[in-house]
Amino acid sequence: MHELEETAFDAEAFLASAGLGRTIVKLDEKQAFFSQGEIADCVFYLQTGRAKLTVVSANGKEATITLLSAGDFVGEESLASVGSVHLATATAVSACTALRIERAEMIRAMHEEPPLSEIFIRYLLGRGMQTESDLIDQLFNSTEKRLARLLLLMAEFGEPGESERLIPKITEEGLADIVGATPESIAFFMNRFRGLGLIDYNGRIRVHRALLNVILHDRFPDDNASKPPITDFPRT
Repeated sequence: MHELEETAFDAEAFLASAGLGRTIVKLDEKQAFFSQGEIADCVFYLQTGRAKLTVVSANGKEATITLLSAGDFVGEESLASVGSVHLATATAVSACTALRIERAEMIRAMHEEPPLSEIFIRYLLGRGMQTESDLIDQLFNSTEKRLARLLLLMAEFGEPGESERLIPKITEEGLADIVGATPESIAFFMNRFRGLGLIDYNGRIRVHRALLNVILHDRFPDDNASKPPITDFPRT
């Protein structure tokens, strides 16, 4: 009698398909995965599209924490304990497809399947490093550099040979919310970037690799003498 061969666990297939405790969901632009204060009972794995995490203060002020793209997890706080609540709201920035993984199934798979645990832990470490970079950016960089960095993150540069990338639809008010600046200052710097040939800005924003080179070499041109006074929001 031939011994049955054990089938190796395929983490990518697990995250790409529905199954026991896993369902594929589709969200339209501006539709929420979950809202701040709701019971956290599942983890989402974003397969396609873009999303964002936002929080609302007691006085109603909304702030964007981070942007999410394909390959990111969201809702990981559900793994902390039974009855945990979401500390932020996850909303689709564009049409999204995601795998909804129930808390019990995610915990089981992480315990029993090291390849999945490796992917998830690697993601959490990357998210922590990104959060640290965002904090340093907010504390020490100018509005201009923070805006440039955000545009590059949204454009997701990285593939060899790419010279430009369209970013998801976003308003100047939305950029101001993430950067921590006034819409007026964002409008000024967007026009400046366009004048320098770093972006195209006509409805949709197209980011050129030249912006990446400017950031990497810290070679922003001197401030325009005619620039109006720019007042950032207080940083915390």
